[in-house]
Amino acid sequence: MSKAEKTKLFIIEKTASLFNTKGYLSTTLSDIAKATNLTKGSIYGNFANKDELAIEVYKYNSSVLSKNMSRSFSDEFPTTMDKLYAFVDFYRENWRSVFSNGGCPLMNAATESDDIFPSLKNQVKKSFEDWSGKISSVIIQGQKNGDLNEKANAQEYASIFIMLLEGGILLSKTTGDEKFLNLALDRITHMIDNELNILPS
Repeated sequence: MSKAEKTKLFIIEKTASLFNTKGYLSTTLSDIAKATNLTKGSIYGNFANKDELAIEVYKYNSSVLSKNMSRSFSDEFPTTMDKLYAFVDFYRENWRSVFSNGGCPLMNAATESDDIFPSLKNQVKKSFEDWSGKISSVIIQGQKNGDLNEKANAQEYASIFIMLLEGGILLSKTTGDEKFLNLALDRITHMIDNELNILPS
């Protein structure tokens, strides 16, 4: 990694939580300079403008979440059911750290970028598509293995899981009460057990 690349990564890492907490539009160049302890000129020497940095920070934030979540779908969890349970458990176990860093970066960016930051909105759209694709791929593989109900629409279940999760995160973060996220996770678990599982409990 070159010196310039290291500097860019340093700026991105130092402002990742800032952008996600304060907002991509509300974060100022002064905020960025303070967080990085760099001059404004140095920041603009590495990024054309704040929008370019905001998009790179979003990519970083979403990739960290994706990497952590994808562990649930790895070979560490041998069966499809294990993977789906691990996916739910990831949110049960990590919601405090997600909330302390400003909440879900996908939801935050989606809310902010709608209609006024189209380039960021496109990145968020891609993130949701990738997320949905990972979940549906696990379900489809489970159907091929004979572990899951072959009549279930994998894409629909993936979308419903994401909608429940994002709604639960939004309500819990807004109210300060984790019960809404737990309700969403309980509902996802119920769907896994009673609609996807070939041996309903």
